[in-house]
Amino acid sequence: MAERRPLKYIDPVRYPEHANQPVRNARGWILLASTVLVPGSVQSLFRVRRWAKISLILTLIGWALLLIAALTAIFARGFLITLGTNPFVLTGVTAFLAVYTLNWIVCLLDTVRRVKLVTLSPKVRRTFLAASLVCTLVIGGGLAWGTMMINSQRQLMTDVFAAGWGQRAVDGRYNILLLGSDAGKGRTGIRPDSLSLISIDAKTGKAVSIGMPRNMQNVPFPEESPLHKHYPQGFNCGDECILNAVYQQGEKHADEFDGKTPAGIQATKDAAEGITGLKVQYYAMIDLKGFEQLIDAMGGIDIVSGKRVPISSKVNPKTGKHGPVKGWIEPGEQHLDGYHALWYARSREFSSDYERMVRQRCVQQAMLKQLDASTVMLRFQDIAKAAPEVVSTDIPQLQVDKFVDLAMKSREHQMESLNLTPPKVNPTHPDFGAVHELVSSTIEASEKNAEDTAAGLSALAGVALATGGMHITAAQPEGGNGTDEDDKAICHVP
Repeated sequence: MAERRPLKYIDPVRYPEHANQPVRNARGWILLASTVLVPGSVQSLFRVRRWAKISLILTLIGWALLLIAALTAIFARGFLITLGTNPFVLTGVTAFLAVYTLNWIVCLLDTVRRVKLVTLSPKVRRTFLAASLVCTLVIGGGLAWGTMMINSQRQLMTDVFAAGWGQRAVDGRYNILLLGSDAGKGRTGIRPDSLSLISIDAKTGKAVSIGMPRNMQNVPFPEESPLHKHYPQGFNCGDECILNAVYQQGEKHADEFDGKTPAGIQATKDAAEGITGLKVQYYAMIDLKGFEQLIDAMGGIDIVSGKRVPISSKVNPKTGKHGPVKGWIEPGEQHLDGYHALWYARSREFSSDYERMVRQRCVQQAMLKQLDASTVMLRFQDIAKAAPEVVSTDIPQLQVDKFVDLAMKSREHQMESLNLTPPKVNPTHPDFGAVHELVSSTIEASEKNAEDTAAGLSALAGVALATGGMHITAAQPEGGNGTDEDDKAICHVP
C-alpha cells in the first residue's frame, strides 16, 4: 500500500490558484472591500511592509480626523468653525487629503492587480471590474472633490480676509460698514453707491441694519479722525460735500491715515461713526461690477417686488436724461439672475433714493437668506472664485469664525432696520444728536426683542420637557423683510 502524503495547507489569499472557484470569488470581494475601507490592509497581507505601514498610518489619521470632526460638529460647533476658517489648518488638511487620495487610488489599483482577475469566474469578473470602477469614481472622486473644496476655502480665506488680530466688541456689539461701489480694488475715483451699517449683538447675533443715504450732508468726523481738523464743523462745503464724497476726501489726505486700510475707507468709517455714534470696527465693500458674477454663482435670488423697476438706458450728457427704457423688472415674486439683480439694486430712474436703499437691502437680505448650506456645497467653487473679485474687507482671518457663528445665530432673529431718511431724518440738514438717539433706541429695542425671543424659546423647551418630550417647534420669525409697511410695499424677501 502506497504511503499517503501529508496534506499541505496552501494560503488562498496569496496563492488562489490552488483554491476552488467559490473561494477565489470570495477572496476577490474581501480584498476589494478591505482596501476600500482600510487602504494598506491588502498590502500588509502581501507583506509589502513599508508601503503598508505608511498607508495604514494615513488611514488611521483619516478615520480619526473624520470621527473628531463628527463629534466636534455635534458637541462643539464653534471650535469646528474656528478650525474650518483657519488658513493654516486648511493648508494642512488640504495637503493630507491630497496625499491620502493619491494613496487610496494607488492602493485600489494595486489590489485589483493582486486579485488576479483570471482567477475569478467570468460573471464575477465583470461585476468585480464594474464595482472597482464605481469605487474609484465615487470614493476616489469624492476625496478629490473634497480636497479641491477645502483648497478653495483656503484660497477664499487668504484672498478676501485680512491678516492680523481681531478687534473686541464695543458695548457688546460689532459694527460693520457695508459699502457698494462701482469701482473694484485698486481703482481710483471710488464713490460708494450704497452705505449701511450692520450692528450685531456679539452674543445673540441679533442685527440692526442702519441705512445711510449717500447724499447726506454735514456729516461729522470724530475728534480722532484726521479729517476732523479739516472739517471741525462737519463735512460742509455745499451740495458737493455729501456722504459718498467722503471717500475721495480720505484719499486726498491719505498721508494723514495709518495706511492699514485704504484712506478712503478709513475716512468713510469715521463718517459712519460720526453719523451713528457707534464705533465701527470693520468694513466690507462690494464691487457692484462683480456683483453680477456672484449672484450668478449662487444660482440667482428670489424677491417679491412691489413696484415696477426699469432697466434704463445711459444718460444723455447733453440733456441729462435717460434714453428709452430697455426693459422692466415686473412686480410680484421674481427669480433674478445677476444682471437683473444688479439693475434691481441700482436702478435710479422713476424712484427715490429711499426706494433704492430699500431695494438694495432686499437684495442683500435675499443673498444672505439663500446662501444656505446646500447652495454653498453645490456652488462653492463658483462662489469662491467670484468672491475675491467682488468683496474686500478688513475683517481678519482669525476672527472669521466668530462672524460665521454670529451669522448662524442671526438666522434665529428678524433683522431690524433703520433708514436715516425722511421723514425721520432730513439728509440736507440732519440733526445728528437726534440721529444718535434714534440709533440707540433702535438697538435697545432690538436687544429687548432678542431677550424676549430667547425667553420664549426657553419656555417652549420647558413645556416640551414637562409634556414628556413632545415635539414642539417654535415658529421662527421670517428674516429679511422690512419692519415698515412702506418698505414691504417696495420689496421683501419671500
